[in-house]
Amino acid sequence: MMKIKLIKSEEDYLKALDRLEVIFHAKKGTDEHEELEILVMLIQRYEDEKVGQFPDPDPVEAIKFKMEQMDMSQKDLAEVIGLKSRASEILSRKRPMSINIIRKISKALSIPADILIRPYETV
Repeated sequence: MMKIKLIKSEEDYLKALDRLEVIFHAKKGTDEHEELEILVMLIQRYEDEKVGQFPDPDPVEAIKFKMEQMDMSQKDLAEVIGLKSRASEILSRKRPMSINIIRKISKALSIPADILIRPYETV
């Protein structure tokens, strides 16, 4: 069992991550499982303090990212939206998304609607 202590440095953080990997599948009720739960809390605290929260992505960039992950083309997005020209206008930032389009994209690409409704630059 690792000596539990606060994570105060990058070195402590990396050691904690290494130990977490070793005990990740510890069985409930064991000392290692208790250690695992404490390590997770300490790692989370350190990450929150040092790394901070990631800002929400730009809606158009979120769509492009998910499309790439899902191997979708602009034509595929047009099928989701229902209009080929609208997909092009949204991806090129020429037109903001309507609430109906946000709903369709959110459902089809599994992007939270609260990300898609964020304001973004249009040209």
